[in-house]
Amino acid sequence: MKNVAYVYHPDYLLHIPPFEHPESPDRLIAINQHLESVGLLGTLVPVRPDYLDNGEILRVHDPDYLRKLELACRRGDLTLDSEDTYLSKNSYSVALLSAAGAIAGAEAVATGKADRAFCAVRPPGHHAARAEGMGFCLLNNAAITARHLQARHGVSKVMIIDWDVHHGNGTQSIFYEDPSVFYFSIHENPAFLYPGTGRRWETGKGAGVGTTLNAPMAPGAGDDEYRLAFEQLVAPAAERFRPEVFILSAGFDAHRDDPLADIQLTEEGFRFLSRFTVELANRFCGGKIISLLEGGYERESLTRCTEIHIRELQKD
Repeated sequence: MKNVAYVYHPDYLLHIPPFEHPESPDRLIAINQHLESVGLLGTLVPVRPDYLDNGEILRVHDPDYLRKLELACRRGDLTLDSEDTYLSKNSYSVALLSAAGAIAGAEAVATGKADRAFCAVRPPGHHAARAEGMGFCLLNNAAITARHLQARHGVSKVMIIDWDVHHGNGTQSIFYEDPSVFYFSIHENPAFLYPGTGRRWETGKGAGVGTTLNAPMAPGAGDDEYRLAFEQLVAPAAERFRPEVFILSAGFDAHRDDPLADIQLTEEGFRFLSRFTVELANRFCGGKIISLLEGGYERESLTRCTEIHIRELQKD
């Protein structure tokens, strides 16, 4: 059985919506309670991140954006850049801690403290661009983690797999011209769902042409369609790119019970996605995976799918 780091900090609960909102502290409370109740939490390697200075963040985000975010929280603004991206007084520091959690998971894997990592972090990150927060996201945890691994551990090729039901437009934009990071996203068709990006013809630009791959799914798509996409698209892409580490933007909002979209994945579908990615990682990069929580807004499906995902990460 593989050692899996579980990254968590109680301060993640301090990012509190000022109005009713699907992305709330209850998500992490439910995950922790469920993992404890099924006896899984005690089998994981606990990792508690420290707060970061801005240096790690500035590899990805514009300094003026960080100043704007910090000032907005100090002023007591309720939202940032878009109405769906809320703020509270602690949101800036918690966003830094969320990125720190992702980095701590990467450090655990890179230094051999753990074989893989699941980072139960919030706020989520994959919609955040260099100079803009949106879609519940303030800082792009996946992008920050990729740049950390490249800068601190000499990793030359990172593959990001994003199966959140919404397209990770922020992650795509950050790496769109970068051939060292391969970004794959499978998501509900952008014609029907936020943020409206992630078309098949969005494949990169300049030196990065061919290192962005999108698989938009029609509303109602489920386990079979996702399985085919991973077998026919992800596996060949990994074969060509040959990554040294995988980062997962592991959203669980493509579940059929989630209220924010119309994809119909089941628990078994998420088991397949997790297992397939583990097998790819075993083949190309010694099994190294850093998994970051993104979406998932229905408590029961979120907690069950998180458990399934972590159990698959534990397998050889």
